[in-house]
Amino acid sequence: MKVLSAVQESAITEAMSKIIDPELGRPITDLKLIDRMTVSGSSVELEFHLTAPFCPPIFALKIASDIKAGLLSVPGVTEAKVTLRGHYLADAVNKQVNKSAKPAQ
Repeated sequence: MKVLSAVQESAITEAMSKIIDPELGRPITDLKLIDRMTVSGSSVELEFHLTAPFCPPIFALKIASDIKAGLLSVPGVTEAKVTLRGHYLADAVNKQVNKSAKPAQ
């Protein structure tokens, strides 16, 4: 199992800074929407919230999908789990975005 280095953890942070909230046009890192991130070997788990619990579902799914794609784009990351918290459709968004724990090959 390959363990992510500090450089790769900074690459994860960099990747997350490129995820833009479509309503506000600002990076999720600037908006402080990431609640927790755990790196274990080549797997990353990330929990986040949105700016409002009734954010349009299409935006909630877009942000969650962008986060997952961003995590999987980091060299060395082979699995990513994204969890939305505090949204009225969080369960549905989480189920949809985490259908496949591994990237398509």
